[in-house]
Amino acid sequence: MKLVQVVIQYKLAIVSLVIAFSLFGNANAGSVEDAIAERIKPVGSVCVAGDDCAKGLLLAAAGPKSGEEVYNSSCLACHSSGAAGAPKFRNAGDWAGRLAAGLDTVYANAIAGIGAMPAKGLCMSCSDDEIKASIDYMIEGL
Repeated sequence: MKLVQVVIQYKLAIVSLVIAFSLFGNANAGSVEDAIAERIKPVGSVCVAGDDCAKGLLLAAAGPKSGEEVYNSSCLACHSSGAAGAPKFRNAGDWAGRLAAGLDTVYANAIAGIGAMPAKGLCMSCSDDEIKASIDYMIEGL
C-alpha cells in the first residue's frame, strides 16, 4: 500500500512540474525570444558614403597626403633602418641600383610590391599618386 501511495505522489509531482513549466514557458516565451535576439544581434554596422548614417561623418581626408606624410605614417619603419633590404631614406648607395632601372619601375614595384615589401608597403588607403609622392620624398636630392 505504501508503494502505491509513493507512486501516486510521484506521478502527481511530475504532472505538477509539467503544468508549471508549460505555464512558465508560455508566459515567458516572448521574453526568452527577446533575450536570444539581444544576444545574437550584430555588434556593429556598415556605413557607406551616401547613406543616411554617413551624414555629418568625416569619411575621407580632405585631400591627398604629401610624400612626407605617407613616408612618416607608412614607410619610415623599414626605410629609415633598411629593414628587410629596404633602401634607406635618401641614401644614394641604396637607391642607385633601383633608380638605374628607371623611376617608373621603382614606382611600379612600390605599388605592386617587390621582395619583402608588400604592395604599397601595406598603406592600402594610399593612392598610387601618394605612393609615388612618398618615393619622390625618399629620393629627393639624390
